[in-house]
Amino acid sequence: MVTVEIKGLHIVKAKGKTYVYAWRGGPRIKCDAGIGTPEFFAAYQETVTARRIPDRKKFRSVIARYRASPAFEGLAESTKRNWRPWLDRIDDYFGDLRTRAFDKGDNAKRAIRKWRGQYEATPRTADYGLQVLSRVMAYAVDPLGELGGNPCEGIKQLYSNSRADIIWTDADIAKVKQHCSPEVSWAIDLAAHTGLRAGDLVKVSWSHVGENAIIIRTGKSRGRKEAIVPIYPDLRALLDRIPKRSTTILTSSHKRPWHKDGLGGRFVEAKDKAWPEGTELNFNDLRGTAATKFYIAGFTIREIAEMMGWEEESVDKIIRRYVSLTAALKDRIKRLSKTAKDG
Repeated sequence: MVTVEIKGLHIVKAKGKTYVYAWRGGPRIKCDAGIGTPEFFAAYQETVTARRIPDRKKFRSVIARYRASPAFEGLAESTKRNWRPWLDRIDDYFGDLRTRAFDKGDNAKRAIRKWRGQYEATPRTADYGLQVLSRVMAYAVDPLGELGGNPCEGIKQLYSNSRADIIWTDADIAKVKQHCSPEVSWAIDLAAHTGLRAGDLVKVSWSHVGENAIIIRTGKSRGRKEAIVPIYPDLRALLDRIPKRSTTILTSSHKRPWHKDGLGGRFVEAKDKAWPEGTELNFNDLRGTAATKFYIAGFTIREIAEMMGWEEESVDKIIRRYVSLTAALKDRIKRLSKTAKDG
């Protein structure tokens, strides 16, 4: 096979994938063929030509000019290295849109929220992507003058240390379930009954289910800590309802283990259908729902705080806000009566 040598290519390897750029800071070359093949050379020529002669009316032109700007070049090398893949994702999703489309108020914000929603299973990652997009939008406003304002402004971050008091109510869960498959519905229920994060949820296997608890090493701690979820009656009933189709508890419609991004994508689709106007709820807010279920099942606020890794004050705030006073009093009387009887 004849190969063509191309000088100046910039190759980046991240998370097992290889990204090839026409030059350092230049556009990414999208081609599955090997470097130096005729197919790769053709893709290189097409990419370089598009970069040199961009359609100034499309948002891809804004992205290209931002990449080549002093504003981008002035960033730290580590920041540029992290931002380049995000600029590629933004280009893939928004590149063909006319730049002026982002001046259309709520419609623009809705489109941005939908794009960010693809990554909401990992809220901090989603917010990081929004940060990069916001910087590009700001560049389109000033110095380019192609937008009247930054449509990313006013869109709240998904991740916050104070989100512990935000939960999905039973009504919220019922609403989104009207628009999702049984497989996604099982994932929602398991999250709401265990408090596990999305990244851990898709890894929970039937082998992790013991007689009294689900025990799994958590991804957030890089496997150094274990999550121990007591199996209370409602959780046991849920596990009995989910069919055993794989080693993992949760599976896709193809009866294979979910990938976190795959589950996240299907969940976002259902949420967008349930709330076309948008909602600030994200998947990990189901952890707060789990806290209320733990409480109603008889666990103390201190026990719940230890299981969730939260402050007792945060758990108490959830319980006071979302568990009815009557239910809370009944549970406390029941626990006091049991303590007196045992004594």
